[in-house]
Amino acid sequence: MSDRSAQALWYAGPGRAEIRDEPLSALLPGEVQVRALHSAISRGTERLVAAGRVPPSEFERMRAPFMTGMFPFPVKYGYAMVGKVEQGDLRGKTVFALHPHQTLFNVPAVAVSPLPAGVPAARAVLAANMETALNAVWDAAPGPADRIAVVGAGVVGALVAYLCGKLPGAQVTLVDVEPLRAECAQALGVGFAMPDGAPRDCDLVVHASGAAAGLATALSLAGEEATVLEMSWYGTNDVAVPLGAAFHSRRLKLMSSQVGKVAASHRPRWSYGRRLAAALELLTDPKLDVLLAPAIDFHDLPARLPDMLAPQSGILCQLVSYPEV
Repeated sequence: MSDRSAQALWYAGPGRAEIRDEPLSALLPGEVQVRALHSAISRGTERLVAAGRVPPSEFERMRAPFMTGMFPFPVKYGYAMVGKVEQGDLRGKTVFALHPHQTLFNVPAVAVSPLPAGVPAARAVLAANMETALNAVWDAAPGPADRIAVVGAGVVGALVAYLCGKLPGAQVTLVDVEPLRAECAQALGVGFAMPDGAPRDCDLVVHASGAAAGLATALSLAGEEATVLEMSWYGTNDVAVPLGAAFHSRRLKLMSSQVGKVAASHRPRWSYGRRLAAALELLTDPKLDVLLAPAIDFHDLPARLPDMLAPQSGILCQLVSYPEV
């Protein structure tokens, strides 16, 4: 064992988190030691983890790369970490890693990605979400001038809308029940609508609200023979899907997208590493800072998490800052 130790956030039981001491082993050949600068709470996934709502069938598939423990509890979970390498190759570099919330950690050097020039450490916590959004856009394959609706203005939905908004002539609308999300949409350069005012007859609809009502809205916005891309993950929740009425007569396509595999359209040529590097390069735009909530201290997480994860919190991406040593 080394003489260094760390602290990490653990989900210890339903609605209960705690910070635990983590002994660190001596650095092995090929590993780097990273001091945390910022991490982010992935509110959709970590809300399900914190509530113990990961279904047993998904216990293995839902494991984060450096997760410790076993579902449902206790688990050390998270996958949006930015830190500075203190030992090993890349020493002094600021890097992104798919690692849980922890002050100091050892990982293989191949598991960290140096930040591109122009991507600050705080914004880089969006890399995992951007990777998910990029994969979804590959799955959906939107085109120039398409009418596109994204239902659910959380971080992933907002990033999908942002990427689609880069298509020439595309008419992109972010749809949400929270009117304050209009400010986020404006900052990202896309339109905004409440569900009742959202554009119909869309060429593509992406659903990312995590709610059955949002999925029903998404289906209602799709045009003839259009695709509805489902990005929400519901854990153990049962979801009613309105597949009656005109679903069949309009020949709608309902398909899933999940980041665990590279989109089929790119899988023969793209590795996970190449996809993550591309996601990091897409974070150079300062507009994306609109998604980040003001940072909270790592040691305040156990007390702050219940309010932060509540559906009515209004938080998009909760930034976490770590103590300087």
